[in-house]
Amino acid sequence: MATPVLANRWRGLINYWINLICRRSRRAGETRRPLAGENLRKLIELTAHLRSPQGCPWDRAQDYDTLKGLLLEEAYEVVDAVSARDFAGLEDELGDLLFLITFYSRIAEEEGRFAIDDVVERVHAKLIRRHPHVFGEVKAGNAGEALQSWLAVKEQERVTEGKHAKNSVLDGILRSLPSTLVAHELGTRAAEVGFEWKTVGDLLEKIEEEIHELRQELAARPPSPSVRVEEEVGDLLFAVANLSRFLHFDPESCLRRANQKFQRRFQAMEQEILKSGKQLKECSLDEMESIWTGIKSREAL
Repeated sequence: MATPVLANRWRGLINYWINLICRRSRRAGETRRPLAGENLRKLIELTAHLRSPQGCPWDRAQDYDTLKGLLLEEAYEVVDAVSARDFAGLEDELGDLLFLITFYSRIAEEEGRFAIDDVVERVHAKLIRRHPHVFGEVKAGNAGEALQSWLAVKEQERVTEGKHAKNSVLDGILRSLPSTLVAHELGTRAAEVGFEWKTVGDLLEKIEEEIHELRQELAARPPSPSVRVEEEVGDLLFAVANLSRFLHFDPESCLRRANQKFQRRFQAMEQEILKSGKQLKECSLDEMESIWTGIKSREAL
């Protein structure tokens, strides 16, 4: 726990770290821009002002819990900007995310728990410690060896801190993660100990097997209990999420991209139907599918 808040809290470590680590290098012929650390310091001071009696009533009313939804929203907006390769948007969304980090740190500082300089120092030290293959004597010839080095240090930290050893390699996965990412992490951890499909073909066969089992439940007479059908749908989704992982994709990003594509095509179909003087509910499925196919064909050009 950090010492109580002091008037000169931003001296010392934060000044040292920001100026040393966050210095923006000058490129040949480029006009000199302010140091990243100077801008970060301005953001920290602005956040403190917003939380002060002279600041904003809304900002003063926020606490750890009220900011959680905003934090998740901003994180997903960062993901959307990355997926779209919208770099102007990414710059903006990363700023919003950084503001929430300073905001959480400010609340904690007001309570005498820690400040943003503690956050920065802690992550900096952790990154140095967990990269012995960069800053130490350990060697890592590829990404897999680097990951094993990271995991070994992480496990040693648990022992040093007196934390109980994991009873399972699957322990510690956050329940708050989207289910697609939980499936991804479960598959990743199982693969780390060798419990993995050998080829993508094996995984595709697994997906076909799950589809077959789902068809059997749906065709059963008398009908299968809904819980059995739900279970088979879950098995299919789990297998598809692991297909994404096996192919080195993030399943959440894959599904978000598919959602966006469906929305774009459906709304384009709506507009075409409205231009024809009809409403969606007045169209047959064949009419809608014909327009949908045309939209897909135009996108492929």
